[in-house]
Amino acid sequence: MINQIYKITFLLSLSAGCTLSALAQQQADSLSFQDVMARVIQSHPSVKEAEEVLNGAKAKIELAKSAYLPTVDLNATYSRVGPVTKVTFPEFGTFQLNPYDNYNAGININQTIYDFGKTSKSVDVENKKREINKISIDQIKQNLSMLVTNNYYTLVYIQNAIDIKNEELLNLQNHLKTVQKKSETGSATKYEILTTQVKISTIESQKYDLEASFRTQQAVLNTLLGLPEETPHRVTTSFSTETLSAEESSVNYAIEHREEVKLAKEKTELEHLNYSVIKSANNPVINAFGSAGFKNGYTPDLNKLKGNYVVGVGVKVPLFDAKRTKNNLQVSKSNLISSEFETEIAKRKITNEVVEAQSQIIAAKKKVEQFDIQLTHAMQAFDLAKVSYKTGVITNLDLLDSETAVSESRLQLLKAKLDQLVCILKLKVSVGKHIY
Repeated sequence: MINQIYKITFLLSLSAGCTLSALAQQQADSLSFQDVMARVIQSHPSVKEAEEVLNGAKAKIELAKSAYLPTVDLNATYSRVGPVTKVTFPEFGTFQLNPYDNYNAGININQTIYDFGKTSKSVDVENKKREINKISIDQIKQNLSMLVTNNYYTLVYIQNAIDIKNEELLNLQNHLKTVQKKSETGSATKYEILTTQVKISTIESQKYDLEASFRTQQAVLNTLLGLPEETPHRVTTSFSTETLSAEESSVNYAIEHREEVKLAKEKTELEHLNYSVIKSANNPVINAFGSAGFKNGYTPDLNKLKGNYVVGVGVKVPLFDAKRTKNNLQVSKSNLISSEFETEIAKRKITNEVVEAQSQIIAAKKKVEQFDIQLTHAMQAFDLAKVSYKTGVITNLDLLDSETAVSESRLQLLKAKLDQLVCILKLKVSVGKHIY
């Protein structure tokens, strides 16, 4: 029953410490893990950049499809020619065959009729690149989510550690006052006062280190959020998280759902498409063309503009490309083999990450159980130490050591719980589940 009361007191002290620190930082925001994650994923420039690349991919698809459409242009020219051709017939006079001033204006149309799969394969390549860009966005978000996770829960630990140190300092200062009063009556020695002051100095030094680490991690958080680095924040403490089933935490599930494997497979398919595009580079192209407009130079009135047109069909057949296609095919084949190896490398890496995450969760769970028992024992020892100190059985130093053991056990239990939570989130990421 006493141990349960101590644990309840411990939790209440954490809550009270957070409240006091929040009052001290009146301008600080209170951020939950979900709040931070959502804001980072929505506003981080790396995500925005990837989304803009995706927009560019859409434009490239339309650019590739534009080969299906005709090209239309307006052409107008004026030229002054001299000398002009003239023919003289005896008794009939001299005749001018072309004008000095030549005008020509018309609309030209060119339409590809058939290119033996060139355009369709290029469109397929751009569509595949767009799919790769989509997966890349998910991968960037997943990587960001792990950065947020590590930073956020580091802040949670440091923030609560500072609160525990503040509580420890308060207890030590109260203890120092008690010892000083006892010293005035001769029931305590100068040594007891000095040992208490040394303890206070040690805890204050530890607190300074924690505060420096907190400022550093807070600057990292502000960088992720896109805020000024000195913007103050408070992070909320929550240990609840959704666990995974045996199937969801398996290696096979991870290989099926991880972005890295999907990306490697998509790259392999892209190389197949690139290979087919290169093979079609020397395919013939059949196109139709037409032009209509006005020009002068027609007899009998050379200066009068007359309507004219031309229509036709053309065929372009490449005969020799200086072995460019052959060499490009060799390069594409090499890239294809490399992408297949990349898929295998990704699978092996994912297997290691899943196994490591599973092992870390087991170890973290055991640590939580161990430190929970350790905190219970430390509280029992401290309770006995207080009674023993009042009866003069133990020294002031023994009492302070017992109190320090309680604080250290609280910190270790807090860290173990946070480590367990982070390990569960890492396992989710390693099997391809989104935590953002």
